Amino acid sequence: MPLGSLAQPRPGRVGVLVERLTPGYFALVMASGIISLGLQLVGFTVLSVVLFAVCITAYVVLIVLNVWRFAAFRHAMIDDFKNPKRAFGFFTFVAGTNVLGARAGAEGWYTLTAWLLVISFAVWLVLGYVIPWSAVLGRSERPVVALANGTWFIWVVASQSVAVSAATLEVVLVELRAWLAILAVFSWSVGVFLYVASAIIVALRIMLYELDPTEFDPPYWVSMGAVAITVVAGARIVEMESAPMADATQGLVAGLSVVFWAFATWLIPVLVAAGVWRHYVRKVPLVYVPTLWSMIFPLGMYAVAGIYLGRADRLPIVEAIGSNWLWVALTAWALVFVAMVRSVGAALLDRSRT
Repeated sequence: MPLGSLAQPRPGRVGVLVERLTPGYFALVMASGIISLGLQLVGFTVLSVVLFAVCITAYVVLIVLNVWRFAAFRHAMIDDFKNPKRAFGFFTFVAGTNVLGARAGAEGWYTLTAWLLVISFAVWLVLGYVIPWSAVLGRSERPVVALANGTWFIWVVASQSVAVSAATLEVVLVELRAWLAILAVFSWSVGVFLYVASAIIVALRIMLYELDPTEFDPPYWVSMGAVAITVVAGARIVEMESAPMADATQGLVAGLSVVFWAFATWLIPVLVAAGVWRHYVRKVPLVYVPTLWSMIFPLGMYAVAGIYLGRADRLPIVEAIGSNWLWVALTAWALVFVAMVRSVGAALLDRSRT
């Protein structure tokens, strides 16, 4: 056996998967949590609890795997932080934490929601400065816009998830109502401007550089999911109790939320057409990849956005669209979940044979 292999032993089959773990895997938590919340809103309690359990389990497992990855394969994690195509996936931790918190709030577990908001807000602030610098501004090669992709919209989702959690707690934590209203409106506003910036950069990348069909991957669906969670955050802000910041902005937020919902609706056929072009015209195989969860989350978020917006602004047609779309999201979630289990099982089996 070569001396080098003794000094640096190869990781086991699970270790290899941990080393290659994508930063955006918390999208599994996001997708499971938001569909669970939607099912709870329309009264399907048993299904909602099942997905809530998956959400919690996935969150705990992914935290353990990421701590393991940081301890054993720190170089891989640092490389991801420096990669504009992968770095923004770290924001799925923020969004996943807040989606879990929002679902916990629906159960009345507001203490857990509050602690998750504290954690996610701190991480959101840190990543909001570290990732743009490490992955974009700190890179020597130019133009960086050539490396932009759909994962950049996850920054928007993370911002709006903070707004959702803050608005959820504002209703019940009376002593912190004014501060939570400020946080909700602040992060919602930041998210809106981040969406505009991300949309411009990603649009320039698509228009100015050749787009290989393999690069037009599922995270581009986050462009719709980011709008949808903006709608949800806006609807929750409209429902907040009276506070100076809430009173000053509720009319504006309510109107813009309807506009954003319309835009999210318009984006769906565009993204479906892009998928047809990718898989049926350009023959890219449709197989399981972890980034598929970045497509399932927008489907679920669009459903919940319609339900929340319809109820907050008294728009029964919008609520009906969201309620029916929820079953599309649940079906897609089930298909991808089964594909994930088969893919991980096959990977472990293949490693055991080598």
